Amino acid sequence: MRIVVAAVGRAKEPAFRALLDEYYARIRRHATLDERELRQAGEDRLAADVASLVRSAGPHAVLVVLDVGGRTMSSDAFARQIQRWRESACSPLFLIGGADGIPDAVVKGAHLRLSLGAMTLPHRLARVVLAEQIYRAFTILSGEPYPR
Repeated sequence: MRIVVAAVGRAKEPAFRALLDEYYARIRRHATLDERELRQAGEDRLAADVASLVRSAGPHAVLVVLDVGGRTMSSDAFARQIQRWRESACSPLFLIGGADGIPDAVVKGAHLRLSLGAMTLPHRLARVVLAEQIYRAFTILSGEPYPR
């Protein structure tokens, strides 16, 4: 399974970068993971960059945008979704917007709008939470003791 985490902006603060790198290393024991940092650009440029990422992810790409108004899932439900994607040979591409959010055209074209909760999170923190939940999903699926 190939997973892409794309985010607008850079995770340059050492503490956040270290957490991301730790979770990404853990995820890579279960799946191929690519991180893409997108430039903070106008809506048209961001939409074009996302379209290019989706094309490069292949014909089974699934665009998942993080959106406070999206669907919330428990960790177990998220793990089941990851399992369905894995069984269908899908490649989820998770998109985290920047300060200006995600263009409406991109949101409308997403396969899934996913919310990490009703509270607004700083974008760099949302990246860490998403990485942890992806890792948690794989540990749930493989029966590892981590999710307790």
